[in-house]
Amino acid sequence: MIGDLYEIETAIRGKPPDERRRVRQEKSKPLLDAIETSMREKLATLWPKAPLVEAINYSLNRWDGLTLFCDDGRAEISNVLAENALRCVALGRRNFMFAGSDSGGERAAAMYSLIGSCKLNDVNPRTYLEYVLTHIADHRANRIDELLPWNVVKHLRRPASLNP
Repeated sequence: MIGDLYEIETAIRGKPPDERRRVRQEKSKPLLDAIETSMREKLATLWPKAPLVEAINYSLNRWDGLTLFCDDGRAEISNVLAENALRCVALGRRNFMFAGSDSGGERAAAMYSLIGSCKLNDVNPRTYLEYVLTHIADHRANRIDELLPWNVVKHLRRPASLNP
């Protein structure tokens, strides 16, 4: 049943949040209800000290959080995308111990966040940084959010007539 949930997510990936929520309410919610019912039924048949009881209780105690994605079309079913985006940071952690200072580490973290956001929004990080660095001097500080990757993407796409 969990595999079925991920198949539903594959089918709605990239769709608008309202449509994702509608499909999840229609298809994922009944599956989650069946999973919850199955866990509760299984729980009633198990020895109280069985390891499976602990696992089931862990899930049931966090059920609202586990099913949140059905009520919010912007939420993902899991945090695997965020984990994958941060994998390079975790792998290079020892190298980053010598960022020079706390503020240097904070700047590095900000850059990693921007580059990760570029990748998640299908934006080439180098192209994005070139665009921002050439436009930021003339940009109003109180509208800096306009330069975030998801807002800049429309300026970075080549017109169809220029694509080979």
